[in-house]
Amino acid sequence: MSRIGRLPITVPASVKVDIKGSEVTVKGPKGELKRLFSPFVKIVQDGNVINLSRSSEEASVRALHGTSRALLNNMVVGVSDGFSIILEVDGVGYRAEMNGKNLVLYVGYSSPKEVVPEEGISFSVDTKTRQITVSGYNRERVGQIASDIRSIRPPEPYKGKGVHYLGEKIRRKAGKTGKAKK
Repeated sequence: MSRIGRLPITVPASVKVDIKGSEVTVKGPKGELKRLFSPFVKIVQDGNVINLSRSSEEASVRALHGTSRALLNNMVVGVSDGFSIILEVDGVGYRAEMNGKNLVLYVGYSSPKEVVPEEGISFSVDTKTRQITVSGYNRERVGQIASDIRSIRPPEPYKGKGVHYLGEKIRRKAGKTGKAKK
């Protein structure tokens, strides 16, 4: 049995889960998520607990078991609590600010880069610590948008300037060395 797949998912009182065959809809205070799961994984709700079981012991079905459980758990946690990722802006003159709901990045280009949030995603900027927080209820979208923001100016290896995740270790390189005298 999959160690992750066999774990039950507890559903908070504020979240409503609707299972119709392999389609699952999760509604909560933060939003609503819908996903179509594999027919090889059976999803059963018993009160406020959801259990997943698989139909066979094939390797591909065993892999789907744990993945499906993790995705469903992320849906439940997302609509009840939400997810957030923190990015840091490093570099002289580099900064981020808000323009309404949009995020504006000044990261060394001739013009600022503006990022428009999609539905269910919000940005917040702490100008003192130069941190950007990407928040939302869909874990996949929060991670993808944080990655897109990071890709606007990824950290460079010599001075570490750019946008990076909070706590990300940037591999540094030695710069040029002086010419040796003869």
